[in-house]
Amino acid sequence: MPNTSSAKKSLRQSKRRQTRNLKKKEGMLSVTRNIKKLVATGKKSEAEKLLTSAYKTFDKSAKSGYITKNAAARNKSRLARLVAQAK
Repeated sequence: MPNTSSAKKSLRQSKRRQTRNLKKKEGMLSVTRNIKKLVATGKKSEAEKLLTSAYKTFDKSAKSGYITKNAAARNKSRLARLVAQAK
């Protein structure tokens, strides 16, 4: 347990950040998972509609510093390519 007041505050901050980051991580994973499921089942039009929300999720994560800008671009590109190659 933290002893000083600054250490207590640091613990509170890290807990808040942890929950915030976990939400971002779960959001990115769920959107990616949903798009991959739709592509696997052959629902390309629904996957394309979900792609815009995936872009938004990745951009927000990059803006807040959870992932880098390049990582967001890479993930968006991979998803877009996956949807484009769907039959």
